[in-house]
This record gives sequence, C-alpha cells and structure tokens, in this order.
Amino acid sequence: MKIQIINGPNLNLLGRREPGIYGSTAFEAFLPALRAKYPDVEIDYFQSNVEGELINKMQEVGFSCDGIVLNAGAYTHTSIALYDCIRSLGCPVIEVHISNVHQREEFRHKSMISAACKGVICGFGLDSYRLGIEALLSRA
Repeated sequence: MKIQIINGPNLNLLGRREPGIYGSTAFEAFLPALRAKYPDVEIDYFQSNVEGELINKMQEVGFSCDGIVLNAGAYTHTSIALYDCIRSLGCPVIEVHISNVHQREEFRHKSMISAACKGVICGFGLDSYRLGIEALLSRA
C-alpha cells in the first residue's frame, strides 16, 4: 500500500510555529516514527506553501497511490481549486488538521474541501496523521 501525506502552507514551520497550537515537534522528526509504525506501507511526504504545487502533487500521485492524507493548512478554508482537484482523483483523500479548527477563529470553522474528502480528522495533534492513515487502511 502506498499513502501520500501532503502538507500545505506554513506547515514547514511545525515545531517552531505557535507551539501552543501545533506542538513542538517538526514534521520531519515525526515522520520516521510514523513510517516505523506502518512498515508495510510506503508513506511519501510532500509539503508546499504554494497552492498550485499542492494540486500538481495530488494530480501526480492521485491515480497511482492508495490514498492521500492532506493537511491543506489555510487553503482548507479558501480553495475551490483544491476541492475540484480532490474530486477528480482516483484515490480517497482524508482531510486532517493538527488543531481542532472548531475551537479556533470563526473563519477556520468552514472547510472548502471537506465535501470532496472521504473524511475529516482534527484536533489530535500530529496523531491526526496516524488516524488518517488508519482511516485509509480500514478502507483497503
């Protein structure tokens, strides 16, 4: 099984960016433990601050991998282009968020991409990614 994790804008700053919200662990430090937990799953990782690059990556892998775990960051709340891309893919996409977006600013309560995704996980810190992988594995 092959799963692609895609992180959007500002998530390259995990571990340094607002640790009270996002924790103090960089994603690159978390990823080896996640891969070790699923030795039979190929887990690839991509991060970009650019919306078009996220779309390009999803289109590149969205017909060959078994699923995508997507944290679109702030694009979650603004991007119809990501919504359209997700709907066009051949694999399921799980939307994840590190924080509970419903406990945050009002503008974060609305996701433009949720309706295109198989499910949404939020509020479990970096463990949201593991839960996203579990969701994909349970559908395999």
